Amino acid sequence: MWAWPKQLRTRGIVGMNRRNIRYIGRYNDRRLYPLVDDKLKTKLLAERHGITTPALIGTVTTQFGVKHIREMITDVAGFVIKPAKGSGGKGILVVERVEGDRYIKPSGVALTLADLERHVSNILSGLYSLGGTPDVAVVEALINFDERFSAYTYEGVPDIRVVVFRGYPVMAMMRLSTAASDGKANLHQGAVGVGLDIATGRALRGVQFDRTRQAHPDTGHELASLVIPEWRTLLLLAASCYEVTGLGYLGTDMVLDRDRGPMLLELNARPGLAIQMANGEGLRRRLDLVEREAHGAEVSARVDFAQRQFARQGELPPPAEGVPLAGVAAGAYNGERFSA
Repeated sequence: MWAWPKQLRTRGIVGMNRRNIRYIGRYNDRRLYPLVDDKLKTKLLAERHGITTPALIGTVTTQFGVKHIREMITDVAGFVIKPAKGSGGKGILVVERVEGDRYIKPSGVALTLADLERHVSNILSGLYSLGGTPDVAVVEALINFDERFSAYTYEGVPDIRVVVFRGYPVMAMMRLSTAASDGKANLHQGAVGVGLDIATGRALRGVQFDRTRQAHPDTGHELASLVIPEWRTLLLLAASCYEVTGLGYLGTDMVLDRDRGPMLLELNARPGLAIQMANGEGLRRRLDLVEREAHGAEVSARVDFAQRQFARQGELPPPAEGVPLAGVAAGAYNGERFSA
């Protein structure tokens, strides 16, 4: 689907070319990319700065070590196996519980030890990594799901993406897993994205497969009532990742743990643009404002600025269920192709 350039300019849509050249190219030093492209390095870096992350059970670095995976997960009720250098949710395997010699995914599908070993071996070979390079398998403890979100998600833990520019949280959304996404909070695989008001953490609108949604496709629960608890704490955590990484244009992915509160899952030096669809608004105005007016403040002052300047007021009623998001899902902006 395409849209006229004037439509995209009016809505302040940031396209891939502008994102890559104006923001990523200008504000992200390529020497810092390994800090966020490698999930293991990100985890260790976050822990050094006192940022909470899911507990690390262990890592597998060689094919010889694959046979030790069983020892690593003995007496562990649930766990996640992920590639250190993966992207887009690829290669993430969630085991919700263990029943004897069977490992049960959130969907109810049972895996064997041989299945786990094969998956770890594929990770090491680079099947899911950026550029297909050899990788490391990271095994983490399962997140204690905050049951306040149980009606909003299906067979998976929802996460919260916040785009941080020069240390200021400029836009946010929650990603809700669905049957289509196989329990993963990944929009490209069919998760629902819900735009969030930076001021309050309240839902603005929902989208799935580039079309609006007012209710979760599997649970049937309406999305308008979604409110993120501990919202300011979460924004402070996201904003502090600027100092942690030194990256000026950053995507922070976080979850809410029932016992430990907001936790950092991973960071992204090239955050996607689908967050604009979920918010029904382009990033351009917010990024321009930060460039023009916001400089050198402490973390709490940056969050204050964002909550004050980017609050959504007088929100229009959502469009009818399933209406295509022309001009936001895809289109052209000054001759460039826009892609989420």
